[in-house]
Amino acid sequence: MARIAGVDLPNNKRIDVALTYVYGIGQVLSQRILSEAGVDPGIRVRDLTDQEALKIQKNVEKYAVEGELRAQVSQNIKRLISIGCYRGMRHRRGAPVRGQRTRTNARTRKGSRRTVGIKRKK
Repeated sequence: MARIAGVDLPNNKRIDVALTYVYGIGQVLSQRILSEAGVDPGIRVRDLTDQEALKIQKNVEKYAVEGELRAQVSQNIKRLISIGCYRGMRHRRGAPVRGQRTRTNARTRKGSRRTVGIKRKK
């Protein structure tokens, strides 16, 4: 089992798919990393040699991934909240940030429905 950027990659997957298990690496970046490292994207993780894994690891280190990227995103959100911009206010209230409608839908962001009172049976 290969360990890249602190993540154990699944053995049975192709390396181009397995790299996407790392936070911050998608399909496009995975392909770019493999082409820079000179590794065949069709090879399985279990068939990687130590040298190939090392090349991939060095190329992944060029990008902000995992904890570094999570911290960066968190800092960006805190900055928006602290300056009090519209997006920051939406983050603070737990409302959708990117212009989605809120009259209906938006339940994932807003949470479960709040009721004013309970309905009584007569």
